Amino acid sequence: MMPYSPSELILNPDGSVYHLGLKAEDIPDLVFTVGDPDRVGSVTTHFDSILWEKNRREFKMVRGHVFGKDVLVMSTGMGTDNIDIVLNELDAAVNIDPVTRINRQQHRKLTIIRIGTSGAIDPDIPLGSLLVSEGALAFDGLLPYYEHSFSRIEITASPVNPFYIAAPHSQKAHWEDLYHGITATLPGFYAPQGRSIKLKSTFSKALDELTSTHVGEHHVTNFEMETSGIYALAHLLGHDAYSFSALLANRANGTFHDKPEEAINELIKKVLAWASTL
Repeated sequence: MMPYSPSELILNPDGSVYHLGLKAEDIPDLVFTVGDPDRVGSVTTHFDSILWEKNRREFKMVRGHVFGKDVLVMSTGMGTDNIDIVLNELDAAVNIDPVTRINRQQHRKLTIIRIGTSGAIDPDIPLGSLLVSEGALAFDGLLPYYEHSFSRIEITASPVNPFYIAAPHSQKAHWEDLYHGITATLPGFYAPQGRSIKLKSTFSKALDELTSTHVGEHHVTNFEMETSGIYALAHLLGHDAYSFSALLANRANGTFHDKPEEAINELIKKVLAWASTL
């Protein structure tokens, strides 16, 4: 194959990928992502040891060891536009030779695990519940820019019919009280998630329809802003991915968790312990 051009694959002078500043040797096989840079510290407080820390733009990255695993945790910021950078550059760093600019002969598969927050739309899911996404509905605008074979799901009350992406899991996550559902990924926090403050949302009518939308054995359970991008790009690039959420709000009931950090910290501890078994 022809080498990737300098304008397609932008590398720093040291051969690291452009935005993240990482090389293949910087990236272990297990990568945790969080949206908020401040949440990186909530994860690393459980590490047995820390090897290094890097900060570039909204990307805060710490490599260390937890439960005997070599891991990287990094913040992505909010939205699938940032996920587009993170997933492409993680893959490029480990699977493209920075000298020849050609794909490495041996594909390296990463396991990418999102530890995030979300809002439930199922009225029967209690605040503070923990959920793993078994699929994602991509209402955001990322996938139309990629060649793919994901199918659209018709949501009659929505201005957009989303693509459905099944979770690219190689192993199921199971622990007590873990919910399993389909996550709707939206391109914003307010009107795109049906919130009307001073401006009226055109998406609010879709909430009831989404709650009763099933794909296979699962129904749509929650909203957030990154999962569809992680699942779609991980699938297309040949990586495993999981998205775990602490459900801090229930949109159907109009409620919000009064101690959100407790739910987030519970999720972090359970995900780290579970990931150590992979």
